[in-house]
Amino acid sequence: MPRGSGTGPELLTLSYGMAVSDGESLAPGGAVDIEAVEGYEEILRRGDARLREAAAEGREGVGWLNLPGRDIADVEETGKWIAGFDALVQVGIGGSALGNLMLHGALLPPYWNELPRSKRQGPRFYMSDNVDPADNRAIWNLIDPEQTVFTVISKSGSTAETMANFLFFWDRLKVDLGPKKAAEHVVVITDEEKGVLRPFADEIGCRRLVLPADVGGRFSVLSPVGLLSAVALGIPAAKLLDGAADMDRKLAERDTVLENPAWLLAALSVAHYRQGRNMTVLMPYEDALERFCEWFAQLWGESLGKNGTGSTPVRALGAIDQHSQIQLYTEGPDDKLFTVMTVADPSEEITIPETEEKALVSLSYLFGQSMNSLRRYEALSTAAAIAKSGKPVVSIEIPKLDERRLGAMIQFYEHVTALAGYLLDVNPFDQPGVEQGKNYTYGLMGRPNYSAQALEVTELAEKLSLREVSL
Repeated sequence: MPRGSGTGPELLTLSYGMAVSDGESLAPGGAVDIEAVEGYEEILRRGDARLREAAAEGREGVGWLNLPGRDIADVEETGKWIAGFDALVQVGIGGSALGNLMLHGALLPPYWNELPRSKRQGPRFYMSDNVDPADNRAIWNLIDPEQTVFTVISKSGSTAETMANFLFFWDRLKVDLGPKKAAEHVVVITDEEKGVLRPFADEIGCRRLVLPADVGGRFSVLSPVGLLSAVALGIPAAKLLDGAADMDRKLAERDTVLENPAWLLAALSVAHYRQGRNMTVLMPYEDALERFCEWFAQLWGESLGKNGTGSTPVRALGAIDQHSQIQLYTEGPDDKLFTVMTVADPSEEITIPETEEKALVSLSYLFGQSMNSLRRYEALSTAAAIAKSGKPVVSIEIPKLDERRLGAMIQFYEHVTALAGYLLDVNPFDQPGVEQGKNYTYGLMGRPNYSAQALEVTELAEKLSLREVSL
């Protein structure tokens, strides 16, 4: 059966509304009603069609739309090989790190590395993303090189942080195992034709997987970038792709803004941004989705923050941030669109036990209740409290947090982000601001042909240091 052809239960439910008092919106100056959202329908229809045309033509940046249908036999073969080792160290940053952590956080048991091998049935996982010597040395001291695989991911092979970290591990591997054996512990994921990692892999004879040229880093989680470690750790990659394909098919069938949840969320996000709500808060009530917020923050911020436009992604986690952020959210400035995310059928349950101590009698309302019910009521209460204060709230409910639904959610948010870029008239698939910072770093580190960048950043730094105060 082809991917995405099954029916199955719904993938998500999205709802939106503004609280009302005496027939009027509680935020009359900045309300976004259904009529306003429907005004985006025709431009969304054109944008969606252009996205699909660009993907079919293989245009740069739009290849994520095609990932659910791509053959992953090479990824599954390499992942099953890695599964026989004791540890996997991934070297990457940004889109080459956040997606992996999101998949693992959502689908693997908490505290994965702490579990005995019999319960893990897969290697321990370590991410080397930031250029922190303490972190890298700690990883090295925790692993046995002979029982570890290192994956290095960079489309260009020129990402300074990734390559600095990899050079450290590659040097240590060669010292401990010798160059020939060290190469047997390395997997390179990079562009098929460009960059330094492809010829490096050919030179040392290590395994290599292709990062599709038409897929950008922050949209790459359903490519070998995210799927390799998923397979190695026992996550069925095919089910992730099935869910993504199912979501894509369902979205393609909906051609009105009130029936297509991706169109609706893109329209709401942009409409509220244009009303002055320049932040978007994603607040799941599931610990397993905390890393989903991290992944979303890069996807949204890096895709849409251009030409003076874009809303700032804010990461929150229920119920933890009820005790740190809700005061601001309810009584602070009306500059945010909120999304509260819940899972209808969590994988675990605990019934809160009764106790006989008299000092705890005031807690009897909790006795016999389920923790999931408490969390569900807290999510509902948070959404209601925000709405009562006149702030806009979107609610998204996922029937169950499994591979299929997570794959669908990834495809959904990538689609929403791309369409929001179309509405804002920005290219969601480039990152010129990131490139400028990279170029400054190259210049300061002495990379050839970047001396002008070094001079420029030095001059700017001097202007930033006109006043200094030390203690």
